[in-house]
Amino acid sequence: MRSVVPVRGHVPGWEITVPSRPGGLPGVVMAGFSDRANEFRDLALVPHPAVTLLFDLGDEPFVIEDDRGSRQLGRVVAGLAPRQVRGSGLTRRMECLQIRLSPMTAHAVLGASADLSGTVVALDDLWGREAERVQERLRAARSWEDRFAIARDALARRADEGRAADPEVAFSWRRMAASGGRVPVERLAAEAGWSRKRLWARFRAQVGLTPKRVARLIRFDQAAHRLAAGERAALVAAESGYADQSHLHRDVMTFAGVTPATVALSPFLAVDDVAWPSGPPRDLA
Repeated sequence: MRSVVPVRGHVPGWEITVPSRPGGLPGVVMAGFSDRANEFRDLALVPHPAVTLLFDLGDEPFVIEDDRGSRQLGRVVAGLAPRQVRGSGLTRRMECLQIRLSPMTAHAVLGASADLSGTVVALDDLWGREAERVQERLRAARSWEDRFAIARDALARRADEGRAADPEVAFSWRRMAASGGRVPVERLAAEAGWSRKRLWARFRAQVGLTPKRVARLIRFDQAAHRLAAGERAALVAAESGYADQSHLHRDVMTFAGVTPATVALSPFLAVDDVAWPSGPPRDLA
């Protein structure tokens, strides 16, 4: 299925392609992006509660960088809550495959979760030469459906070779996602049958962030989408688990590096319901 999406006036349109059928690993969603009308010199990416893989498939490379000075191109992984990630050199010939992985799936497919949090890295550092081979196959594919199939196969192979997260960690992640990030960590630990200290340590090692930080990221993601939909910041704060509007402002600044008014204008938030019609990547219960 293909959609040409007008984005809030200042972006005339992106062509977004999503798989015509579900399938593959749980905890994975993907979309193809093409741009034939714009030429961005610099575009901020909005963090969300998933690990992102980007395969550049266009004629001219673009660069993904974060505030640590990490600059990657070609095959890029953005971990959970990377700080102020931006894409530069995005021309009207831009084409890329974006894959979002739930933290549980990312642990099996990528490993090294703790090393991925807060930054962007080269996929080559995690997959070796297989990363380049996958990208070459994606570039040679004749359709987006073929590209989606190639990506599914690659992810499935890596998942078979990887290690699953602890059941207690997976349970805690699902509970946080289902509650919108509002379930207390102490309750999570009790329900998982672990001590708070053990859950905190294992969750951090396998997800890359502490449970508290992940809960904040989930709340931020939901609030950012409501802001992008035009809802007032005061209402969003009151209904999203924030103490007040200034609390929302601080979290938006923490994760996105901009004010709530600015994050609401993000092109990526404006097209999320088209690029990710099924919502965030879901793990099996």
